[in-house]
Amino acid sequence: MSKALALVIVAMMVVHLIRPLGLPGLRQRRDVWKIAAAALGAIGATVLLSHAN
Repeated sequence: MSKALALVIVAMMVVHLIRPLGLPGLRQRRDVWKIAAAALGAIGATVLLSHAN
């Protein structure tokens, strides 16, 4: 699951660099770091939830 999530996030970052997504807070190309920060949190949560057993 984390590999698929990482691929989706990388794809979002590439698309955002080519043409900004236009979502609130993601209106300029330099906002790519926000996607990366959210990705770090999402992957961390995925890892924690999968290893919490």
